[in-house]
Amino acid sequence: MSKIDTAKVGMVSLGCPKNQCDAELMLQKIAHAGFELVGEPGLADVVIINTCGFIQSAKEEAIAEILEAVSRKQDGFNKKIIVTGCLAERYKEQIEQEFPEVDGVLGIGKNDDIVTAINTVLLDKKIAAFTEVAELNMEGERLLSTLPHYAYLRIADGCSNNCAYCAIPLIRGPYRSRPLENILDDARNLAQKGVKEIILIAQDITNYGADLYGRLRLPELLKKLCEIDGIKWIRLLYCYPDKITDELINIIKSEPKILKYIDLPIQHCNSEILHSMNRTGDEKSLRELIQKLRSNIPEIVIRTTVIAGLPGETEEQFTELAEFLNDMKFERLGCFAYSEEEGTAAADFDSQVDLKERLYRAEILTEQQEIRVGEQCNLLLGKVFEVVVEGYDRLLEMHFGRSYMHAPEIDGLIYISAKNLQLGEFIKVKITDAVDNNLIGEVAKP
Repeated sequence: MSKIDTAKVGMVSLGCPKNQCDAELMLQKIAHAGFELVGEPGLADVVIINTCGFIQSAKEEAIAEILEAVSRKQDGFNKKIIVTGCLAERYKEQIEQEFPEVDGVLGIGKNDDIVTAINTVLLDKKIAAFTEVAELNMEGERLLSTLPHYAYLRIADGCSNNCAYCAIPLIRGPYRSRPLENILDDARNLAQKGVKEIILIAQDITNYGADLYGRLRLPELLKKLCEIDGIKWIRLLYCYPDKITDELINIIKSEPKILKYIDLPIQHCNSEILHSMNRTGDEKSLRELIQKLRSNIPEIVIRTTVIAGLPGETEEQFTELAEFLNDMKFERLGCFAYSEEEGTAAADFDSQVDLKERLYRAEILTEQQEIRVGEQCNLLLGKVFEVVVEGYDRLLEMHFGRSYMHAPEIDGLIYISAKNLQLGEFIKVKITDAVDNNLIGEVAKP
């Protein structure tokens, strides 16, 4: 057998779930081509690094992963290195120049060529392939990299909101919805594989259909997804505030399969800062929206993200944001220090806030949120929630899992004092304690 026939391939995928969907499409093609997939990058003849390039911290993580692969290659472990994903798309020339040890670089529009790239580098030839980002293929079989009971379901790619601070439109192009029937076919296929929770993702899922059908069709899509047998939970990520319609609120409220959880990235509350971000709304409209969500869906969990230190943000505007967050008491919050990204409008703004000050402001908001989450956890003591079991912690000698309140990998866990629970099993858990903002419970009596 040739070295191509016996090659082992490994992949490291970084960044968001949308990038993870790209990785899963590529992994399926690699497996179908007959390559042996390995979970440990150090054991791979060819290692693929599917990068993120959204903000500075993500770029640094991707570069560190590339450097680690280069080190393994120099030590005789990895023989070939291929870089894909957003960093490859955004910095194609720089990767080739700065990392001569990298054998292949693919832009995201060339993900379908991953097998060709592997075969090429195994013949000791270099490859660099790029095309329009709109050529990114979102369709096809995926080799799921999540736990068996949940999967991400991408309904669109790219973004046309053009927020001043964001590089996504530069990297992934304008918003492109998948055809509704394709999404439903994908969901049916996932259900047949035993997936119980599907997590809808796009840069902005509330904008679904506007480009393809001329109108917003997320509520219609949700209704049809709820009709699919086998799907138990449907989770919504990345819903923009200005597109939360009464129709959408009503379907979240009325459909049992749709989890009472919504990711609502507000980014700020000050009207001047929002305007400079090229976003709509103000503190008043945000308060009204959050009040409407909570009054219509009392048990709803709202996750949001905010940016601290956008150019021009004054101490008064930052204080306004901090007070707003304290008033709203979001159940989940991600806070980012503003990252100055070349090519974005905000990078050319005057009055750039000092980096140390940005980080300091983000740290303050994060610490305040930790206190609020601790208070919220204490309010859950004695309550019973349905939990999906996701693993066993040998150190704590406890199983752990997630409820509707917890999106995978970002929202904490519920630890369960019980024996012989099965991965993917749904059980009722009574909350008995809270430690470090994680919940602890016991199997509830029938």
